[in-house]
Amino acid sequence: MGGGLVSSRAMRDPYEILGVERTADDDAIRKAYRKLAKRHHPDLNPGNTKAEETFKEISSAYGLLSNRDKRARFDRGEIDASGAERPPERPFYRDFGDDTGRAKYRSETVFTEEDLESILGRAFRDRMGRGFGAGGFDRGNLDARGVDAHYALTVDFLDAANGAVRRLNLPDGRTLDVTIPPGLKDGQILRLKGQGMPGIGKGKPGDALIEVSVAPHALFRREGNDLVLELPVTVKEAVLGAKIEVPTIKGPISVTVPPGSGTGTRLRLKERGIAGGHQYVDLKIVLPPENEPEFADFLKTWEPRHAFNPRAGMGRP
Repeated sequence: MGGGLVSSRAMRDPYEILGVERTADDDAIRKAYRKLAKRHHPDLNPGNTKAEETFKEISSAYGLLSNRDKRARFDRGEIDASGAERPPERPFYRDFGDDTGRAKYRSETVFTEEDLESILGRAFRDRMGRGFGAGGFDRGNLDARGVDAHYALTVDFLDAANGAVRRLNLPDGRTLDVTIPPGLKDGQILRLKGQGMPGIGKGKPGDALIEVSVAPHALFRREGNDLVLELPVTVKEAVLGAKIEVPTIKGPISVTVPPGSGTGTRLRLKERGIAGGHQYVDLKIVLPPENEPEFADFLKTWEPRHAFNPRAGMGRP
């Protein structure tokens, strides 16, 4: 399944995508995402490219709004709906022209005041070490490494688990192809050497530092390198046992449900997790959506051979 960054040019407002108000709390945002993700998940809509694109959009929107810092920055207009930095609204020189401008200027994709002072300071010390020429201060002899640029990228859960290459759209119109290593974790920072701000003189360019957010999956939950999946089964499958299809990050596989399984029974799929981890399947018995009169009549007369109380040991409240 594909995934990754949704282009900032095409992506709608994340609140609109999830159908929540801008004042919605974390729980409302999470519930809205889960409802939409289950409806549009590609595994539940095989061959439906529209559902896949919608799921990518939903995951990207949730990846931004579920991160409090990024949500606040989006609400302030500092980043766009894809998580990319917005270019400063004022000319560069104005940001260093007065105290108010200097205090506000903190765009992560261009020079900060500290970066500029550091660069000029190093350059000046180097120049002083070589001595001034007869013509005085010669800017052409200054060599300094460029500043590192910071960007944000949201990727699909399966792309982070299996590895992928995703394209990052930069505020200035350029693009970067970012290699997502298998097993990447939420919040991990990737460094692309030489893709930051240009250097001064013969100085090398800085690096691009990309903070990656991993969108949650509608079915899988990650615990270290292990994965947990809750799998619905019928009463018949649980009681008699069955061969059923189970989703994994590499595609569905056939798994045997042992006879006499119940809700909470856990199956282990060895090395089906991330980077050698395992996948655990927690069974959950579900009843048919419609009434089954024959099944109800059977239960009225059926008495278990080994009587038991499923609430034994709970005590009184």
